[in-house]
Amino acid sequence: MSSYQPHSVLPSATGPGAVALADSALELARTVLVRGPVSRGELARELKLSVASLTRLSKPLLDAGLLMEGDLVADGTVGRPVRLVDIRSGSKHFLGVKVTGTFLQAVVTDLRATIVAEQTLDLAETSVETVVDGVKGLARDLEARAKVTLAGVGVSLGGQVLANGVVHRAPFMEWQDVPLGELLAGALSLPVVVDNDVSALAAAEQWFGAGRYADDLAVITVGAGVGYGLVMRGQVMRTIDTGLGLGGHIPLDPNGPLCMDGHRGCSTAMLAIPGICAQISAALGHTVDYGQALELVRDGNKVALAVFSSAARALGRLVALAANLAMVGTVVLGGEGIELFTVMEDTVREAVVADRDPEAAPLNLVVMSADFTQWARGAAAVAIQAQAFVC
Repeated sequence: MSSYQPHSVLPSATGPGAVALADSALELARTVLVRGPVSRGELARELKLSVASLTRLSKPLLDAGLLMEGDLVADGTVGRPVRLVDIRSGSKHFLGVKVTGTFLQAVVTDLRATIVAEQTLDLAETSVETVVDGVKGLARDLEARAKVTLAGVGVSLGGQVLANGVVHRAPFMEWQDVPLGELLAGALSLPVVVDNDVSALAAAEQWFGAGRYADDLAVITVGAGVGYGLVMRGQVMRTIDTGLGLGGHIPLDPNGPLCMDGHRGCSTAMLAIPGICAQISAALGHTVDYGQALELVRDGNKVALAVFSSAARALGRLVALAANLAMVGTVVLGGEGIELFTVMEDTVREAVVADRDPEAAPLNLVVMSADFTQWARGAAAVAIQAQAFVC
């Protein structure tokens, strides 16, 4: 399993210094976390270690309560039963917060990114002070509700986020070069990681979703815009342009509508919720929101069906492009607008096949829940990757 190189962790302003594990012990812990209960023999083979070395490396993790040994179980061979090693998933908890222009979505998760509590906080405005105060209040409330002590915080938002936790550009928040990680670390007295929201979602899939079974995958999100993330060789790809929304203007239909930037038939124009609703509203002569648009499709409304059919074909083409160009065998679909796939699955899949080589391996399509908590869980996953095994 490839080592993960996360964004920098902004340390607690007042908390004690933490000691990171040696690389070999860290790789051991990561393997157990991602794989689930596993025997020492399997671990030794996968990590290319002797059993004696494995025992030595696992001792500090067992002493710290991060690892635990289960009961003896048969391993399917003629030999003696083996004792499985697993992560004590409830030994640490993390706060994940997705920042939007109108609200904060927060969750508390365990070490395996299982949500144990969640809360939404509406934002009166988008000033940095309001967001920092909001995250601080959510941390306090959720910590009390879940009856846990937080080990770290992950925050995600749409835009460019630098490795040092500075939000370089977040147009929907009207932010430029905001040291959000540093501000939150000081306010919370906890380690903080700040990341782009789609990259954070890809990180959650990397360790706790489709990435458990595939080293390479693409993530496509559909909602207020269109997002694209990539995991290669077990690592989330991040570049200086991450967060610019470059995947949102890929041309998909030469006869499609225009986006706000004047691109005809691009992924944003074809797939984003505002574009779909605008097309249906214009044709029907009254305003239609996304929930109503979905109901119209289910009821067989011809206008809505035509718009969604075009969007579904465009989504299939985008999926095929991602798979073809990045050469991945798994594509994860997510975002609050991904019900487009649910109501038009056959059309999407037909479009994928049409744009793939007939000899290409079958593509594994994984569809996430449209629940907005998935974004906050992604933020928590980034914090887990950065801080789970700091003792």
